Order: sequence, then structure tokens, then C-alpha cells
Amino acid sequence: MYPASFDYVAPATLDEAFAALDRFGEDGKVLAGGQSLIPLMKLRFAAPSGLVDINGIEELADDVIEADGWLRIGARVRHKACERAALLKGRYGTLAETAPQVSDPIVRNWGTVCGSLAHADPQGDWASALLAMDGEVVVRSSAGERAVPVSELLRGPFTTALEPNEVITEARVPDPGRRAGGAYLKLERKVGDFATVAVAVHVALDNGTVRRAGVALTGVGPTNLRVPAAEEALSGRAPDEDAIRDASRLAAEAAQPRDDVRGTAEYKRNVVRVFTERGLRRAVAAARSAAEGG
Repeated sequence: MYPASFDYVAPATLDEAFAALDRFGEDGKVLAGGQSLIPLMKLRFAAPSGLVDINGIEELADDVIEADGWLRIGARVRHKACERAALLKGRYGTLAETAPQVSDPIVRNWGTVCGSLAHADPQGDWASALLAMDGEVVVRSSAGERAVPVSELLRGPFTTALEPNEVITEARVPDPGRRAGGAYLKLERKVGDFATVAVAVHVALDNGTVRRAGVALTGVGPTNLRVPAAEEALSGRAPDEDAIRDASRLAAEAAQPRDDVRGTAEYKRNVVRVFTERGLRRAVAAARSAAEGG
């Protein structure tokens, strides 16, 4: 099928983008990588009256940097750039492991991290990674700028707290410190498929105990799910097998899977438990290795 007719705008500045979005109102859409939006338009599941292509706006960053206590991922950063970014190794390991597991190489070459967050697919990978790392997005419009935690950004399937005229200008996570590690484990039917189940974990250590833990789930709820109970079960404890098993059990209990062609709800809940255990062991090992390295 072909998409319905629409106006196409390619602004050179953010002010021009905001003016176009204000003009289109609720019928406008931001185009970054287009790997989710364009297929929906071709299937007539989405029919915006106008597309605002932000790829030519040099004010929007196309790099991954550390600045002012944050790791910052610009609005034009592709999945592939994160896959190649040396900066994401080590204490940002949750992000490093997520990047190469996003869809397939074609999508990773064109799709953007911020676009994925704006799309809010409950089987999307980046939202869980940022939830586990306490991330947020910075959004701007003609009315100004605001920061929105990813936990507040996600409202439901394909639904966010973004206003129709807002643009995500960056995604960011706080620097977790040197003694930190993470993991992202994903079960898929074939390479490039959406997650049947995926688990993002992150651990920061302090004097042998867990200073902060993050656990988030993909594909087992109406949106990506953060699991505060599992995080609290780890916080302040030595990250031993008992603590890891407690957190993994709580993560499985928090999952909201359904029976479908990918598996039963019981099966998916068990995968959550197993993946959380494996991920936490890997994250703890990485954090301890970083601590030993200085």
C-alpha cells in the first residue's frame, strides 16, 4: 500500500521545525530515522498530514558524549552509532549491549535512539535500557524545554507524554560512577525480530554493596516495565546469589505477559526470572572488574 498524501517539511533550524509542528498540530509527525513511522504510514495505520524531517537540523546532536554528569545521546544518533561507540563500554554496558540487538542492520543504520523512545513500542529495546539506567529525555517546542524521565514518558502502547509539537532533542543517563556494569538479554524468534522477552539490568557498587540497581523488562507488558521491587531487593545488599535470586523472583512476579504464538505467559515469566539472574551476575562481574581496575 501507499501512504496517504502528506506535506513534507525539511527545516534547517529548530525554530523552523517548531513553526511547522505548531502549524500541523496533532496531525504532524517528526521524522528522524523513519524505521517505525514510514511502515505505519504505508499500512495506513498512521496518516499524518505533515512530516517534519529533522535530519538537516545541525543544532540537533548526532553524537554520543559525556558532559555535565550525563551521558548524552543526540536526537540524530543512529542505533549503529551507539553500537560502535567505545564510550558505551564499561559502566554504560546496558546501553552497549542493547545497541547491537535492536532489530536488524538496515534498521540500525537508519533508526534513531530518540525516535525509538518517541515511538514507545512496548517491544522496543531502548526504553528498557534507559529505564534501568534511570534515564530521561530532553524535549523542546516553541513553548520551551523540559526534561522527562523515561519512567514518565511512557504512558502505554505507542503512547507518550510528548505534546504533538515537541521534539526529543536528546536522551541521557546519569553517570553511574566507575564501579558499575550492566547487561541486556533478549529472546527473539530470529535475528532482527521483536523481543519475546528481554531484560535490562544495571548495577552500581559502593564498598562491596549495591549503591543502585536498575531492572526493566521488554515485551511482557503494555509498555516497558521498570521493576522497583527488584531494585529495592538489591539496594544496600551485597550482590550475592541470595540477593540476585530475590530480585529475579520479584522481576518475574512484576511481568505482565500474555499467552500468544511466541509462548505461554508462564514460559515468558520464567524467562524473565532466568534472564534477570544471568544479567545481574554479568552486571555485578563487570562492576567488580571496574572496581578492581581502579
